[in-house]
Amino acid sequence: MSNHQRLDDGMRWRMVGRLEAGQSQVEICREFNLTPSAVCNLWKQFQDTGSIERKPGQGRPRATTATEDRYLSIIARRNRGATASQLSRDLYAATGTRVSRVTVPKRLHGTGLFARRPAVCVPLTSTNRRVRLSWCREYRDWSMDQWVTVLFTDESRFSLNTDSRRTFIWREPGTRYLPSNVRRGFNALGRHHVGWSNTSPCL
Repeated sequence: MSNHQRLDDGMRWRMVGRLEAGQSQVEICREFNLTPSAVCNLWKQFQDTGSIERKPGQGRPRATTATEDRYLSIIARRNRGATASQLSRDLYAATGTRVSRVTVPKRLHGTGLFARRPAVCVPLTSTNRRVRLSWCREYRDWSMDQWVTVLFTDESRFSLNTDSRRTFIWREPGTRYLPSNVRRGFNALGRHHVGWSNTSPCL
């Protein structure tokens, strides 16, 4: 937040009063922890207009309207896996308003949508359940010494590229496990991939 924005009217009047009393701008900068330009601009504004009120319309114009923000929210909810760049292109195609991929998340945050990794659910078919039950029964009597030699390879994810290619979806906080926010993951064997941490073959 800029110095100009965080100054309330009371603080501005106190600064003007001290300047009129002969206190230097440097001393005021130190006391109020402000930049010299903030104090100088305030003093110049008071001398020119006799007012310390912030001028209306200051700051960068907003790139989107409230209607366009709602449109972004609607298309993000319809296609929760869309990237910010895709949503930006969709907005431009529909309204002619061009915004950057950085602006899109900011507008969606205002409507309660955030980019999050989706929950992944493996469909438990009858075959999945039968194979998993068989696997559990086979190794249920293993000792701790036997399990410490096992590496569960699905616990860590490695990528040699800078782009991890993780997928994200737009969702509201607290809705991680709603059906619309869950992605299905498949395991060919219907079980965890488990392997030995030494030279023994995989399970």
